[in-house]
Amino acid sequence: MPSETNIIITMNGTTVRGMLQNNDASASLLAQLPLELSFQDYNEQEKIAAIPAPLSLDGMPSGGSAEPGTIGFYAPDQALVLYYETVDYFTGIIPIGTFIDVAAIRDSPAFVATVTATTGGTE
Repeated sequence: MPSETNIIITMNGTTVRGMLQNNDASASLLAQLPLELSFQDYNEQEKIAAIPAPLSLDGMPSGGSAEPGTIGFYAPDQALVLYYETVDYFTGIIPIGTFIDVAAIRDSPAFVATVTATTGGTE
């Protein structure tokens, strides 16, 4: 089993590549893909979008911090989060992966994105 799964976030004609860790939370997100999500800016540090079903938190910490480029799940709001600024430890932040183009996420206003899993890293 791979240690990470590649994903693509497509928004406004831009493709942002990411990787999800191999854990229960990521597996439950992958089971929901592909998803079309509406991301909104939150606190000038992240883009956040509600997802249809909660992720499994088996074996996951109760909270975490995030560096720019972190993909997270915010458990209290059942939301996928793309962090473009550093966020200190907070209960409910569950880091599940990373994405590459921080500037594209940061500089986009609210957007609708399609999130899909990929089979390779060089599509």
